[in-house]
Amino acid sequence: MSLDDLLATALAVSEAARPVPLRYFRKPMAITAKADASPVTLADRETERVMREVLAARVPEHGILGEEEGAARLDHRHVWVIDPIDGTRSFITGMPLFNNLVALLEDGVPLIGIVDTPAIGERYHAVMGRGAWFDGEPITTSGCTGLEDAAVYRAGHAPTNAEHARRFERFAGIGRVNRYGYDAYAYALLASGHVDLMLETDLEPYDYLALVPLVEAAGGVITDWQGGKLGLHSTGEVLAAATPELHAEALARLTAA
Repeated sequence: MSLDDLLATALAVSEAARPVPLRYFRKPMAITAKADASPVTLADRETERVMREVLAARVPEHGILGEEEGAARLDHRHVWVIDPIDGTRSFITGMPLFNNLVALLEDGVPLIGIVDTPAIGERYHAVMGRGAWFDGEPITTSGCTGLEDAAVYRAGHAPTNAEHARRFERFAGIGRVNRYGYDAYAYALLASGHVDLMLETDLEPYDYLALVPLVEAAGGVITDWQGGKLGLHSTGEVLAAATPELHAEALARLTAA
């Protein structure tokens, strides 16, 4: 398949997913806990089923990893990584900033990423080497190069690891704006120039792989907490910044003894 065909498939998956959670949003529903104590709903499962149906129809031979239904064919050159509702806690508490996420990896490297926010009708997508867009309009990161001037977001949940929590707190009160950001939408704001730095931990591949093309194609830098590239086997710590200079300063603060 051509890159254009792959992008069309990614957009079709996201488009098919968009209306499903809206049928359940802010309505009574059963909520159960998964093995890791995170919540899951019928909306999560139904949305992933719809996303998988599109992939099965268009690219049945490709690999896939989804939050709710697991993995298959991860040794294929092309692997799709999907999150039907990124931000289930937002979803079940009525916050409209939950997303569906679609990532395509080629030879293990994120190539295409989509962050779609159904409740507010926004879609961000990116293709490595081509650029990033918000609802079809090109976007870029802010160009901020220093922490002192940065709009800093940290994840709204505390790290479960004590050492990670200690490092996380090094960013409290830093920057011209400092607040908590939630789920993939914070990275979409970073890619479009509104936020300059995002720090998060305890993520899974379906949480962060769609964000890699979005941030990088918009001009930013996104890595793990050691400065390494993110992939299927990363440990779940993410540092994203608007520029290489800002990323380097934040990484030095994060990793200092």
